[in-house]
Amino acid sequence: MSDTLYTVTQLAKDLGVTARTVRFYEDKGLLTPQRAGNTRVYTHRDRARLILILRGKRLGFSLREIKEYLDLYDADPTQQEQLRALLKRIQTRIGSLVDQERALVETLAELRAIEQQAQDALAALAPSEAPAKSRRAR
Repeated sequence: MSDTLYTVTQLAKDLGVTARTVRFYEDKGLLTPQRAGNTRVYTHRDRARLILILRGKRLGFSLREIKEYLDLYDADPTQQEQLRALLKRIQTRIGSLVDQERALVETLAELRAIEQQAQDALAALAPSEAPAKSRRAR
């Protein structure tokens, strides 16, 4: 394990976020930096936690879900409960994304049909003024 300590600015820059983002997660209780005088210092553990937080947010998990996951890590040294909870949340998230994917496919198909109907109607009204068929990939 590394003994490296990071300031808020160093940690933020290292992970491609703003210092304000790091402080936000601290305010939410997800990070608990040490203090060196008036300066916050973040450990390798804090860096790892922030990586997990950012990944969780990117994957669509709520801050509450991320906090519960991180708290399990601290409470269960075997990580069995953490892994079970993670697996359940991942499966739920996958199901939600699959539902969203189906809805997007249906919406796109309906929009494309309406687009075609509008183009056909314009072509029937004024064949010389009809817009060129869309060149974008379908």
